[in-house]
Amino acid sequence: MLRRGFTVACLIALVGVQGLAVAADKREDEAQAAAESWLKLVDDGSYPASWDRAARLFKDGIKPADWAKMVGSVRGPLGKLVSRKLKSREYKETLPGAPDGKYVVVQFDTVFQNKAGAVETIVPMVAPDGVWRVSGYFIR
Repeated sequence: MLRRGFTVACLIALVGVQGLAVAADKREDEAQAAAESWLKLVDDGSYPASWDRAARLFKDGIKPADWAKMVGSVRGPLGKLVSRKLKSREYKETLPGAPDGKYVVVQFDTVFQNKAGAVETIVPMVAPDGVWRVSGYFIR
């Protein structure tokens, strides 16, 4: 009887852990989809639209015209996107220099026409309306 109770308790715990993993995957899937959708705007040169679709944290840090100028000066010389492959994604609630929140740091190994080995880091966050929006973008 005791052994059966222990087995049931272990199964309940396992289902709970699997539920957490599914929730984490869903959260990361949603954040990655937001990052990819936003990157498509940047890839297409739709810089004003990418600013419009960004998180408030992003918008508070740069004016639309400055964003367009900055991203154009960085992305332009790289040339057209050739390929982009997911490298990693990780959920975080704290990031250096950012307020606490729900973030996913998404990294892609990216090949551009004029740069074969780039790593793009995109940081979507959950906005107050519950939508994942990009709060940061970096290329190295």
